[in-house]
Amino acid sequence: MAHSAGLHPATVTGVLDRLERAGFIGRERSRNDRRAVVVHAGPDRLSEAYGMNGEMDGICADYTTAELQVLADFCSAALTRAVAPPADS
Repeated sequence: MAHSAGLHPATVTGVLDRLERAGFIGRERSRNDRRAVVVHAGPDRLSEAYGMNGEMDGICADYTTAELQVLADFCSAALTRAVAPPADS
């Protein structure tokens, strides 16, 4: 997860710790690989996470389809570059 996000593993662990304490996620060891951890949504807080869809719809309503496409393209390019290996100098 850390590698995919382009973050240090300790950073992701800290974020997951906070999300778990708040009840948004749960973690358990993988049955197939004891080194791996499976992250799942915390059922008691799912309704709050789903409520974000309505909020995002409201935000997106202020933009045209073309403007949203530019934002999506930018986010995609930024993510691709953030997780890509550094170019040789």
